Amino acid sequence: MKLNKLRCLCMAAALGSAMISLPALAHDSVLHSMNAMQDGFLHPFTGLDHLLAMLAIGIWSAQQKNARAWLIPASFPLMMVAGGALALAGIPLPGVEHGIAASVLVLGLLISFAVKLPVGAGVALVSVFAMAHGYAHGQEMPANESAALYGAGFVLATALIHAVGWFASNAAQKMLTSTLPRYAGVMITLAGAFFLSALA
Repeated sequence: MKLNKLRCLCMAAALGSAMISLPALAHDSVLHSMNAMQDGFLHPFTGLDHLLAMLAIGIWSAQQKNARAWLIPASFPLMMVAGGALALAGIPLPGVEHGIAASVLVLGLLISFAVKLPVGAGVALVSVFAMAHGYAHGQEMPANESAALYGAGFVLATALIHAVGWFASNAAQKMLTSTLPRYAGVMITLAGAFFLSALA
């Protein structure tokens, strides 16, 4: 049941990306449009802090063992879009870099200790982190690119990274040992501590 819901989430993200892309394609050249979506898709893979946080969301969500846990990774890309919109609108959001680093640290700790939270609390927590990640993505969007296509690209990439974390965590728990994701959490925690120390 959980795997089916996650597949639906990934399909919805892909469909949403395609729907967002259609109006922009009517105004931009195909090459320009493809570049915008490609840039957005690749951007989460270019920063280790972004990549680890998104993987961690998938891993931690799988640890929840809750039929509604898919709402946690589903909320992250949605709130990233909100954060990106704030950046594009020029609305300041203080502490973005610290928020991103803290997200890696906190999510790593949650995985390390296999912390289970009510789904609503999990959604609220990752939504705060998603705003910071989305804001950074919005700030770093290349000039003269379609915001809709760029956003669709990074939303699709985010959903994919969440899915990788979810499936890897489930596979590790079922086929190897339930403690393996927790070891991954320790490594993510150390990376988060390093990111925060680098900002001090």
